[in-house]
Amino acid sequence: MNALKRGAGYAVLTVFALVFIYPFILSAATTLKPRDEAVAHPVLPWPLNPEMRAWENLLIHSDFPVWTLNSVIVTVFATLLRLFLASLAGYALARLNWRGRGVVFAGVIAVLAVPPIVLTVPRFLVLKELGLINTYSGLILPLAVDAVGVFIMKQFFDGLPKELEEAARIDGAGIFTTYWRIILPLARPGLLTLAILSFQGTWNEFLLPLIVVRASPEHWTLPFGLSTLGKGGAMGQTWDYPVMMAGSMLTILPLAIVFIVLQRFFVGGMTSGALKG
Repeated sequence: MNALKRGAGYAVLTVFALVFIYPFILSAATTLKPRDEAVAHPVLPWPLNPEMRAWENLLIHSDFPVWTLNSVIVTVFATLLRLFLASLAGYALARLNWRGRGVVFAGVIAVLAVPPIVLTVPRFLVLKELGLINTYSGLILPLAVDAVGVFIMKQFFDGLPKELEEAARIDGAGIFTTYWRIILPLARPGLLTLAILSFQGTWNEFLLPLIVVRASPEHWTLPFGLSTLGKGGAMGQTWDYPVMMAGSMLTILPLAIVFIVLQRFFVGGMTSGALKG
């Protein structure tokens, strides 16, 4: 009886696993389909007449390498800045006593409820006035800090014992020295959690490049660049699905690698933040 239940459980899990894996199998198969076959048989999980045209067009006849380089530059710098600035803000909200701290934290919580699309026009106007349109700075600075990162780090710092700071203060350490040398090394799970979220969010960011570098192809990132892979390389109604799927498959590889390598820290950091909140 136990063996029967176990077998039924594995069967159910296998079905659910196939449901989740099927889109990736379909995407991989579509990259090997001719363009007309991808339209005629969109859900067939294998190509009838396999070809490498999509990969050749993507890697040789498009600006995919440039988009990849831009995405790497923006993602790396934005993630590093977010880790530093969000941890600074989180530490100030969690461990320093200053007037208005509760109001500022309430503002951070309120920002979490604001849909990003609402900030599109104000963000564009600010970047335009600062002269950051069509620049790397315009892509990086708006992503350098966010309410989610501040909240995660604040919650994590709240769970650390205050005796560590008291001991450092007795030894003559200042506020920044205590933060940098004592508290920050202990916040590694929270930092890794934030790093994964920041990497994923920045790597997949589409709206910001759309409003900041749309007129500057040399600054396009992967999400926006892939959206232009239609007929003749321009946005239109006729899409080259095999090429787009090939780009999507390569785009998700860095995310998959980062998450697989750091997933145990991600789960631990999220659980720690939830328990200490």
